[in-house]
Amino acid sequence: MTIRHLRIFVAVCETGSVTKAANKLYLAQPSVSLAISELENYYGVKLFDRISRRLHLTDTGSQFLNYAKHIIYLFDELESGMKNWDLMGTLRVGSSITIGNYFLPKYVKEFQKTHPQIKVYVTIDNSQIIEDHVISNKVDFAFTEGIIDNPKLETINFLDDELICICAPSHPLSNQVEVDAETLSRQDLIMRERGSGGRNIFDAALLTFNLKTTPIWESVSTQAIIRAVGQGLGVSILPYLLVKSALEEGIVKQIKIQGLNLHRKLHIIYHKNKYLTPAALDFLALCKL
Repeated sequence: MTIRHLRIFVAVCETGSVTKAANKLYLAQPSVSLAISELENYYGVKLFDRISRRLHLTDTGSQFLNYAKHIIYLFDELESGMKNWDLMGTLRVGSSITIGNYFLPKYVKEFQKTHPQIKVYVTIDNSQIIEDHVISNKVDFAFTEGIIDNPKLETINFLDDELICICAPSHPLSNQVEVDAETLSRQDLIMRERGSGGRNIFDAALLTFNLKTTPIWESVSTQAIIRAVGQGLGVSILPYLLVKSALEEGIVKQIKIQGLNLHRKLHIIYHKNKYLTPAALDFLALCKL
């Protein structure tokens, strides 16, 4: 049986006539009669008593009518929901910590102004974990800071960024105009955890000088790192945007690094096989303005 049979049955019940139901549904009368007969034969029940050329629902027919109306309602709700899913659905967005702290809240706020019915779920973690979430389809797309070399991912560069070195105003390096990479590598470093975008870029930059470091602190919290640096416990490499306020307040001071390129691109990534809904594309377009 099909939803068409149920619609015809309900129309006959509502109009009380095969002829009127046929007119309502723009069908030929024999087609309506055939659909009712097919229903009765399929379920082995009598849905109507035919008395004096009029149709009267049987008790079984009345019960069947309740089921039919409910099924048609659910089907119509399914059709409407799926066809308007892009207007009423969800977006799952992943983000690295820097972008999640600094950019993503305003992106989500702007997106919700034009797509108020879409629920945006956000996961913020280090870049490697977020990249894994994209690969495993735990998020629809993501914002990362790291070096992207996975062939399964599409990458869009959407913003330039810079990592800077910071120390406490009382730190011995604070009076120097700039330091070289070797001097920096000998310092007590307070760094983000391995797998974070900024950490990966810094480690790769040092390798160009055949240098490696072992930080005395590693943390997923940028604010914890800034406070530790402000207390004179070491120096750190962090995104300028995340330390801008601390620099302006005099909590930390920037040190220039000779010959070390810490400029980078911030990326939007998604799986090559991922279908991006119009709403998802609208979100990405908003971020690239």
